[in-house]
Amino acid sequence: MSDVIESLADRALALAKARGMVRARDFEAAGIPLIYLKRLRDDGRLIQLARGLYQLPELAGTDAAHSLAEAATLMPRGVVCLLSALRYHGLTTQLPSGVWMTLPRKTRIPKSAPFPLEIVYASEPSLSANVEHVLVEGVSVPIYDVGKTVADCFKYRRRVGLDVAIEALRDAINQRKTTASKIMQASVADRVTNVIRPYVETLT
Repeated sequence: MSDVIESLADRALALAKARGMVRARDFEAAGIPLIYLKRLRDDGRLIQLARGLYQLPELAGTDAAHSLAEAATLMPRGVVCLLSALRYHGLTTQLPSGVWMTLPRKTRIPKSAPFPLEIVYASEPSLSANVEHVLVEGVSVPIYDVGKTVADCFKYRRRVGLDVAIEALRDAINQRKTTASKIMQASVADRVTNVIRPYVETLT
C-alpha cells in the first residue's frame, strides 16, 4: 500500500515540476486523488498558493512575476495586460496593486486568487492579437507585447489614465522597446488608431 501512495505522490510531484503550477482539477484529471495533495502539502513537498492551486516549494517566488504565473494558471484563457504588462516590460516603475488580465467575454473570474484582480474583457481580433509567452517559474504566461500593451493603454485610458498611456507610448519608443509602426498596427485591432496617431506624430 505504501508503494502505491509513494507512486501517486511521485506522479503528483512530477506533474507539479513539469507545469510549474498545477490546479487541483489537473491532478484529478491525471488520476491523482486530492487526498494526496493534502499529504504532500502537510509534509512540505507541495505548497498551496491558493484554493486549488499548488506548486513545488523550490519553484516558488515572491516577486511581481510570481503573481503573473499564478494568475495565468488560475485563468488559462486570460492574457496579462495593461499595468501588469507595462511593469513586466519595464515601462513603469509603479507596482500594480493587483494583476491585470484580459479575458474573453463571459469568462468567470476565479474567487480563489490570493491577490486583487483587475479584469477587462475583449473579443476577437483584439483578444488574441500580439500575444507572446514568457516562462515564469515553469509556467508559460501569455502577455501582450509592448506594441499591443501601449495600444491597450489608450483603449482603456479611462481605467488606467491618459497620462499613463502617453508615458507608456513615449518610453516604449524612446527606449526602443517597440516601434511607432508596431504600435499603430496594434491600434487597429483595438480600434484606437485615430486616438493614438496624434501622440505618435509628436514623437516621430
